[in-house]
Amino acid sequence: MSRNSVQSADKVVQARRQFEVVNSGGTYSSMKGMKGKRFHLIGIGGVGMSALARVLMTNGAVVSGSDQYEGAAAQAIASQGATVYVGHAGENLPDLLDAVVYSAAVKPDNPEFIAAQARGCAVVKYARMLGELMDHYKGVAICGTHGKSTTSAWLSYLLRQVGEDVNFVVGAKLPQLQASSGVGTSEFFVAEACEYDRSFLNIRPKIACLLNIEADHLDYYKDETEIVNAFIEFVSGMAHGGTLVVNAQDENLKRVVRHCRPDVACVTYGLAPGCDVTADCLTLDLGVYHFDVIVRGERLGRTHATLPGLHNVMNALAVITTALSMDVKAEAVLAALPAFEGIDRRMMVKGCVKGVTVLDDYAHHPTEIRATLSAIQERFQPRRLWCVFQPHQYSRTRFLLDDFAESFKLAHVTVVPEIYFVRDSEETKQAVNAQVLVDRLTGQGSEAVFIQGFTAICEYLVARVEPGDVVVTMGAGDIWKVADEYIQRFGRDS
Repeated sequence: MSRNSVQSADKVVQARRQFEVVNSGGTYSSMKGMKGKRFHLIGIGGVGMSALARVLMTNGAVVSGSDQYEGAAAQAIASQGATVYVGHAGENLPDLLDAVVYSAAVKPDNPEFIAAQARGCAVVKYARMLGELMDHYKGVAICGTHGKSTTSAWLSYLLRQVGEDVNFVVGAKLPQLQASSGVGTSEFFVAEACEYDRSFLNIRPKIACLLNIEADHLDYYKDETEIVNAFIEFVSGMAHGGTLVVNAQDENLKRVVRHCRPDVACVTYGLAPGCDVTADCLTLDLGVYHFDVIVRGERLGRTHATLPGLHNVMNALAVITTALSMDVKAEAVLAALPAFEGIDRRMMVKGCVKGVTVLDDYAHHPTEIRATLSAIQERFQPRRLWCVFQPHQYSRTRFLLDDFAESFKLAHVTVVPEIYFVRDSEETKQAVNAQVLVDRLTGQGSEAVFIQGFTAICEYLVARVEPGDVVVTMGAGDIWKVADEYIQRFGRDS
């Protein structure tokens, strides 16, 4: 690739980053080091924001922040030296500041956001700051509609297991490392990169792993084509001489790959013939898959994914391919792969009460629901599977209503509370509700019921669930509280 072409690509990245800085009169320059810099984080208790706070502090920055509630993440950040306020107020901003960072959940009427603009501070989105941090490393970005958190956490854990003290920020807690982020001595920085709000365009990775693309976030994107175009733009902004790791079975990603720059290497993975990295001789043992790993026709050895479900074989292949692209030795990758036990809210076993296994899962898209229910059936072989599904966003429910109606076939009974409200307009709320979804489910032959209120749902389950059954709470909202309340009713089995 010519020097002019590289400079042109640089300009594209710089131009698209500019829209992330609020035009408040402040200036924000690229960081040449974080030591001594002062940042205030609005929404510091969120998973991504708390992870960012830890990384900033470990790099010597002075951090303050606020959150609406005093959650565990905010408390942990405070215990590590940050000044954390409960509730949002303009006076929370410290006198000396280099930038105010805000999460995607923060709205323009937030008093700290308004105060920062009035003071002429630089006001920066979370994604922009993450991009700035990753510019100091060889960035490794994990992208896609499904599987980002699991894959980025799995890769981060594996790398640390094989001696690569990697830096990482993922969108969920990794219990084995007791954090959602980490700062190490490695030149690599692994991050989950989300396509919502085109946030991932702030990241210019050396290695990008593309898992899949489906219609989602249709409150922001016009249609699936617009999502694909955003991924094309993301790929165009990769670092010079980088590597693109791609799921070769995804039709939308095939469209993206056609726009890969000549200086970027493309490596494919999947279960279909012709992939650079693939799995062979799959066997199912106690609900998890064992398989041989083949790289460009060479059989490297046998391994397995401790996480259940065929979708996690694909996630495992993504991890393997990305790690090999980072020059990690194949035998070390295959040996370390099964040690990963998963992340919070992904088929998490909450407990076993009265012979009933209680799980919690983050799935909130039809494809994720189907994959998770299938994995639960394979792993636990329940007498009956009760799914308590909280739809996430009225807009997502309305746009994907028919897909949702088909996705619960493997559940014996699906219990649906009201839709979790986030980022929706009043107009959208009037267009669909939980009863509409239940009617579609029953119309497709699934047994489903609408129950308002978590306590009422818990009472419904207590009256009907029997030993040998599995109960899974599912959704991106606060439906996990039902699992906790159900367990508290009985206490855990000894």
